[in-house]
Amino acid sequence: MSIRPKETVVPFVVRGEGTGVAQQLHVPGSQHRFETDAYPAFGGQDAAPSPLFYALGALTSCNQVTAQLVAKDLGITLGRFEFEVQGDLDTAVLVGGADGNANFDRVTVTATIESDASPEDFARLESETDRRCPVSQLFRRSGLELATTWSQAPLHATV
Repeated sequence: MSIRPKETVVPFVVRGEGTGVAQQLHVPGSQHRFETDAYPAFGGQDAAPSPLFYALGALTSCNQVTAQLVAKDLGITLGRFEFEVQGDLDTAVLVGGADGNANFDRVTVTATIESDASPEDFARLESETDRRCPVSQLFRRSGLELATTWSQAPLHATV
């Protein structure tokens, strides 16, 4: 008896190849391609963003996508997003092979979002986005300290 996957499950596939610490990645069946490298201290040439930067970028962009879905459910309009994210990484495990956890110790996300939401709906937008965002949950469930601060800005008319 085979188990059928849920109809709501969507597989996300990325393929990569490379040498040293540099890698070229692509999404099969699409034109989407990107590269990774590392700082020279980690053996790279710093010719492309580090995988750690992509991980932090995935956090902000997934929050923006999820926020749009949540806003639609709440009946509010969102405009421009501005994010800053910082990941504090103790490199003793990664570089030196020390015992411990190679994960970020702490990740801080600061977001300013244009919205027409009431203060109550904006708070709901933030909490529901955190709950529903796959990348936020990946970070949160990894055990690192994830701190988020969202601020609302007035919604500006688009030209």
